[in-house]
Amino acid sequence: MNKHSKARFGSHFPVTPHEITPKLNVPAGIPKPPYALTGEVIPPPVTVALHKPDTISRMRAACGLAREVLDLACASVEVGITTDEIDKIVHSALCERGAYPSPLNYAGFPKSVCSSVNEVICHGIPDTRPLMDGDIVSFDVSCFLDSVHGDNCGTVAVGNVDEAGATLIKAAKEGMMAGIAAAKPGGCLTAVGAAIHEVADKYNFSSVRKYCGHGVADVFHAPPYVKHFRNSDECLLLPGMIFTIEPMFVEGNQASTTWTDNWTAVTVDGGRAAQFEHAIVITEDGSEILTLNPNNPVP
Repeated sequence: MNKHSKARFGSHFPVTPHEITPKLNVPAGIPKPPYALTGEVIPPPVTVALHKPDTISRMRAACGLAREVLDLACASVEVGITTDEIDKIVHSALCERGAYPSPLNYAGFPKSVCSSVNEVICHGIPDTRPLMDGDIVSFDVSCFLDSVHGDNCGTVAVGNVDEAGATLIKAAKEGMMAGIAAAKPGGCLTAVGAAIHEVADKYNFSSVRKYCGHGVADVFHAPPYVKHFRNSDECLLLPGMIFTIEPMFVEGNQASTTWTDNWTAVTVDGGRAAQFEHAIVITEDGSEILTLNPNNPVP
């Protein structure tokens, strides 16, 4: 049995579906991605893009805004607040800055941020469940600004979280940073997954296999697809590639199932999950993290 099992099943409240309020409106003057009105997502390209300096510059702005609003969402966390209230905070902050919340109506997703509590791995829909003392919660904040998408995620503790939960959060962030360190020009994408898997092993957590990182810029989800575990994918990393690294660590088995809303992915065994995500660009001599808050540029 996983060494964290006792703490996992004894220290947090299982998440159940709560009311989902109507989606929020985006002001007419804000430029919107192609899926905003219909919910229909255009199939992504099949090749990996090498982005030019203009796109990289616009990505710095979009990703910087996404990080600024992610920090706002995380700072808003307190016992008793609902993820629906945090969705409103994120939505308002992005619209006030002239950006469209990328998740909104993406393949029909009904909210402006993904909020994943405890055993929810990813794609949680904000609802009226109050956050409880001891919860952990991930927010995936993405925005469409100047025709490109910024995308990032972070996990925070709610009130007093047990040692196992705190360690899970620490490990997931460490895994992300290890993956970023392994992303170098002339290297192979497999090095990223191997570096993340090594961190998961160190802490005796599992790295989720079903969901992966992805290319991002003018298209929200595109190649390359970044696995967060040891794999044999062959993809030469070249300057100009932009993609996310976003490992999801779980306490028990990485197997998952999805709620009837067709979005909320949860662990089968009830183990908690934590996720961190940065968007990076491969440079001539390494990589650059694009999702840094210009007012507080700490990775």
